[in-house]
Amino acid sequence: MSPLSGISRAKVLLRALRSRNYRLFVAGQSVSLVGTWMQQVAMSWLVYRLTDSAMLLGVVGFTSQVPTFIFAPVAGVFADRCNRRRLLMLTQALAMVQAGLLAAAVMLGVVQVWHIVVLSLVLGVVNAFDIPVRQSFVVEMVTEREDLGNAIALNSSMVNAARLIGPTVAGLLVATVGEGICFLLNSASYLAVLMALAAMRIEPRPGKETPRRRIHHELKEGFLYSFGFGPIRSILLLVALMSLTGMPYTVLVPVFAKDILHGGAHTFGFLMTAAGCGALVGTIYLASRGTVLGLGKVIVFSTCLFSVGVAVFAISSSMTLSLAALVVAGFGAMTLVASCNTILQTILEEDKRGRVMSFFTMAFMGMAPFGSLGAGAMTKVVGPRITLVIGACCCLAGAFVFAKNLPRIRQMVRPIYARMGIVKEVAQGMETAAEQPQMPKEKE
Repeated sequence: MSPLSGISRAKVLLRALRSRNYRLFVAGQSVSLVGTWMQQVAMSWLVYRLTDSAMLLGVVGFTSQVPTFIFAPVAGVFADRCNRRRLLMLTQALAMVQAGLLAAAVMLGVVQVWHIVVLSLVLGVVNAFDIPVRQSFVVEMVTEREDLGNAIALNSSMVNAARLIGPTVAGLLVATVGEGICFLLNSASYLAVLMALAAMRIEPRPGKETPRRRIHHELKEGFLYSFGFGPIRSILLLVALMSLTGMPYTVLVPVFAKDILHGGAHTFGFLMTAAGCGALVGTIYLASRGTVLGLGKVIVFSTCLFSVGVAVFAISSSMTLSLAALVVAGFGAMTLVASCNTILQTILEEDKRGRVMSFFTMAFMGMAPFGSLGAGAMTKVVGPRITLVIGACCCLAGAFVFAKNLPRIRQMVRPIYARMGIVKEVAQGMETAAEQPQMPKEKE
């Protein structure tokens, strides 16, 4: 490969970084996300060390994520109404305080399980507002609309690059100086993203002013918009199924690390890092794509890969095989989520962006606590292996249904781009475009 071709590929891979605001966002988030992953790993290990209970792992996972299910739709209304940058600065500051309180409790030696549960609930409420706003804010940071898909993929790449570093560092720190330092470093890391947000220059959002109505009216409008159009509905349901039945494998990783692979905090960190490696490869693959054509088929393939990875991890008693299985699972999960995110962001209307992304957040993050709680309870009855195998089978069934409906989804999306005159974006897998189309007015 010539140096020029390498430079060209790098330009394609990083093309969203030509937007100044997005560069600032990447710089700040890259630091903050490492701290976030450190806290997540340290908290899981702390709970299992204090309680030796898979059920309580599920409870903590439930309390940290169930607020998303409750509050994300309301957050979507605020994301469509308010200044998204200011909302993000508020949520990031609150998350910094939460991490500082958790660090203080651990380092002072007074931490109890109920402290962790309460603080997890606080962080869950903060994230319920932060995630939909952050997802909606991406389009404001990217000046070139055709770079939107690349920006979403790069954002996922940041998450998973941090996932490589955070769990490994957390495993080493937990084994040497304890969990408290991980929480302290996470609290400090939020300063980076706060400074980045403060330095941005954001143009006012385009579009005419619309009168504000009651929140429940706007929620109803967003719901009908999201679930009244087949492609959006199919994506949301598939993501929700994966989050409910497949993603709970993450809360059971400490059980596998300690009881099945007979390891410690280092083993846990390596397993989480393996999943992060696969996820990072998946997001780099998506970022390197020069087009969004064919993402429907990518969704089906990645869901199948995720299912196989989780199932193999469930039955494995070998550290090597478990690491390989989590690489596959991580690749499948993140490729699925990022592909779905890209399609949604390219077909929805701007004045409903926050609400649609809140339902996406609800499907991805909001369903996870029910899966975590169910997996923790189910593990006590049938064991962790069977629990994960059942979840993998459910995800595989979802991939089959989505694949069966893909031709119909294709037909429903095509008229949007025909009316917009975007003939070059007629896909073989699922049509999307770099422009913002208007949703068709006819019913299914």
